[in-house]
Amino acid sequence: MKLATGRTSLIVAAIIIGALVVIKVGLLKGDVKHNGRAGGGGAGGGGGGPTSVRAIVLNSQPMTDRITAVGTVLANEDVDIRSEISGRIEAISFAEGARVRKGQVLVKIADDELRAETARAESRLAIAQSEADRQKQLFEQNLSSQREYDTAMNAFNVAKAEAALVRAQLNKTEIRAPFEGKVGLRFVSAGSYVSPTTPITSIQDDTPVKLDFSVPERYAARVKAGDKIRFTVQGSSRDFEGDIYAVEPSIDTATRTLRVRATNPNADGALVPGAFADVEIVMGERDTVSIPAFALIPDLKGHRVFVYSGGKAESRVVEIGTRTDELVEIVEGVSPGDTLITSAILQLKPGAPVTVSDFDTTGGGSR
Repeated sequence: MKLATGRTSLIVAAIIIGALVVIKVGLLKGDVKHNGRAGGGGAGGGGGGPTSVRAIVLNSQPMTDRITAVGTVLANEDVDIRSEISGRIEAISFAEGARVRKGQVLVKIADDELRAETARAESRLAIAQSEADRQKQLFEQNLSSQREYDTAMNAFNVAKAEAALVRAQLNKTEIRAPFEGKVGLRFVSAGSYVSPTTPITSIQDDTPVKLDFSVPERYAARVKAGDKIRFTVQGSSRDFEGDIYAVEPSIDTATRTLRVRATNPNADGALVPGAFADVEIVMGERDTVSIPAFALIPDLKGHRVFVYSGGKAESRVVEIGTRTDELVEIVEGVSPGDTLITSAILQLKPGAPVTVSDFDTTGGGSR
């Protein structure tokens, strides 16, 4: 009898506790609903009122297009000096690192044997010429045959060619500067035996210098001869300028870039061939619509913005162009005169009621 009474007490207590829990939950739900009504409509189209936002009125502004790239400074002309013939060096007539004139003798190869061969060839040429002249006179007087005259003329022509060949070899014993420039280090000494494969020195024309660099494929149609560039080099705080004078006719399929070449006078010799350069190409100014970068919303379709129209937030898909640290060019999607929303853009939904509380005066627009 006592056991039954205890169970009954437990059941009654459980019922009372459950009822209290139900009442408490109901009160909490009522508070939540009440609070929701008191808060009004949220940003993005709630029922309580329009969202307060900031905006700018877009206008057309000049923008300077710039492309950045990395490049290498090159000499205007650069060759390795080698001998065309084999022989012993008789004299070296240049100082390492010095500037030389075009045609200046740099190295003299011993030419004793070639001078002897030249003398013999010229002697044979003189005999052949004398015989050819004599046969010509006899032939004109009908005192010799056509065959004898042709043989004499052929011998003369052969002797003439042999003499020219020996003289050409003799000229090669003097290694001359192919252009005006600065010679590098030398790798031979007087008395060394050299052949066409032996490096002697190098020569570079560094006034002017060239600058080789590449630009991405998307800029290929916009880079042309005559465009201005600015660049800096390692170890110098100076800003240098140059002019593009040549562009490759095709894009490199391996790197998807277009190779470009510019020139700089380098009158003071400050630019050293082989130096690494940071290049900036100035493409010129053009009128465009730009918006603050923070007003652009990434989207699955690309990018979009919110525009204030008729008291509501209108979503527009836009196509972007050049970007800077603060501004983004809009190629398509908005026009000068549109009112761009610049605040609360992540809370807005298309068609949400908005009110413009203030106009920004920076970042691509004006009041």
